[in-house]
Amino acid sequence: MSFTEQEKNILRQIALDSILHGLHSGTPLGVDSTDYSLALQHQRATFVTLHRQQVLRGCIGTLTASHPLVLDVAYHAHAAAFSDPRFSPLREAELDDLSIHISVLSEAQAMDFSSEADLLAQLHPGIDGLILQEVGHTATFLPSVWEHLPQPEDFWLHLKRKAGLSSEHWSNTLKVLRYQAESI
Repeated sequence: MSFTEQEKNILRQIALDSILHGLHSGTPLGVDSTDYSLALQHQRATFVTLHRQQVLRGCIGTLTASHPLVLDVAYHAHAAAFSDPRFSPLREAELDDLSIHISVLSEAQAMDFSSEADLLAQLHPGIDGLILQEVGHTATFLPSVWEHLPQPEDFWLHLKRKAGLSSEHWSNTLKVLRYQAESI
């Protein structure tokens, strides 16, 4: 999973154009995936993260690929700007200092581990994104979260909390999937 600089620029422009389109129409940018290279037509899961002055302003995505990459980016850029329930909809005045980050995810693979220590020993800081699944609880951290939580123990602890679990929680029904992401 590697994109050319031109493909990365196209994805960045689609994200921005979708946000601009949303400001004026209330809908994501319509994109015909066949107008783009094959790499941008493949079904890929993405997250689009918005920051203003290095502070989170929105983040929306999916863990399962179900749309061509260009469509997924257009949809999630619009959703991050206008539908993240943690934030009010983006206003045009916020565009000047808005930064857009796109994460294109690999397919998640189930991890095999015998204990919490075994799980932690298998993690690759800065590389792995994780999906935690427990009965009634699910959460994910993108690989970029390692920048703020560089120690595997902290990364894992905060992921459990994000899922609504206690920091001591451990069970035999716990599932963890690992993925990587190309940052754009």
